[in-house]
Amino acid sequence: MTLDPSRTHLWRPYTQMRGAAPPLEAVATQGSRIILADGRELVDGIASWWTAVHGYNHPHIAQAVADQLARMPHVMFGGLTHQPAERLAARLAALLPGDLDHVFFSDSGSVAVEVALKMAAQMWLNRGVSGRTQVLAFRGGYHGDTMGAMSVCDPEEGMHRRFGAYLPTQIFCDLPRTAAETEALDAALARHRDTLAAVIVEPLVQGAGGMRMHPPEVLATVADLARRYGLPLIADEIFTGFGRTGTLFACEQAGIVPDILCLSKALTGGTMALAATIARTEVFEAFWSEDPAAALMHGPTFMANPLACAAANASLDLFETEPRLAQAHAIAARFTDGLEILRRMPGVVDVRVLGAIGAVQFAEAPDLAALKARLLARGVWVRPFGDIVYLTPALTIGAADLDRLIEAVTAVVTQQASVTA
Repeated sequence: MTLDPSRTHLWRPYTQMRGAAPPLEAVATQGSRIILADGRELVDGIASWWTAVHGYNHPHIAQAVADQLARMPHVMFGGLTHQPAERLAARLAALLPGDLDHVFFSDSGSVAVEVALKMAAQMWLNRGVSGRTQVLAFRGGYHGDTMGAMSVCDPEEGMHRRFGAYLPTQIFCDLPRTAAETEALDAALARHRDTLAAVIVEPLVQGAGGMRMHPPEVLATVADLARRYGLPLIADEIFTGFGRTGTLFACEQAGIVPDILCLSKALTGGTMALAATIARTEVFEAFWSEDPAAALMHGPTFMANPLACAAANASLDLFETEPRLAQAHAIAARFTDGLEILRRMPGVVDVRVLGAIGAVQFAEAPDLAALKARLLARGVWVRPFGDIVYLTPALTIGAADLDRLIEAVTAVVTQQASVTA
């Protein structure tokens, strides 16, 4: 096999490298725009995998990072602490519902989930209960690409099917949207109650699993059943946290308090890597012991990186001082108005909107490369996957750029419908 020498050093994500088209070279970002090396400006419809909620290069975040860089870019968190992390943990605890007061920092969403799974499993061990080695997760879900996180992703439709033999065996159910599904979930929890360590769910939206949405009542049912069987509920808000669904956290809409909650992506406003796993007091107290072996033995090297914590604190400042949630609602209204026409297109089976998320689902997966190329030709950066094309722009996106995204998706989906017809 002969490889193009100019393309051999970088191993790109989710890409079959053989025959892959060369990636576009980005040289700058600003607001909701990505500037390419060839001079083109693209309107970013997905905010760099949903992270850049304030748009790119927000001056308040940039200044906070620059100030922190001048003082202390990093220091190990083992045996040391620092003000940016202390402040961020206190602010997150104050914003989150109930007694989600104990914050463990890491550096990616997948690791945040790994830590949550580890917390849940060790909580039982520390209480002297053995045999709880499984987690109940939901079909259509996605929680990350590391081994533990992969094990709670959809085992059939997800991207990790090849790893089945390597992964822990978990219990999967459908989200309880109907009475029959609620009964099935109740029965599964009853059947496996002695082997389950936790239940994990993506509140309101299963993001990378296909932007599948469910109402708050479904989430409340999951929480009620987990509580009935005495199981900790892990809420994976890595995608949904920080205004994406129209509230600061998706769990708010169901009025629930999960036992463990995972955050990442928009935590730093899309500036750099940081994640947090936050536990309720009851979970934390299971680790509070005279026994050193009862401690949570996890510690990422760049845990609570001061630069990332400074960026996250600056991001929280913006949620306090700028109208992000109102902007999310305005985007939802524009999506509802602008994408609704596509519901009647041949080959389109659903159009879904929640907060600053808009998704159009095809009856069959289209030629994704061709779809991406047509979107790019219209000056927008949108990456459809599976059978959907979706938009998750910055909450600060301007009206003209938002309309350009909607017009591009409408035109491309209409063209796809004509091919389907």
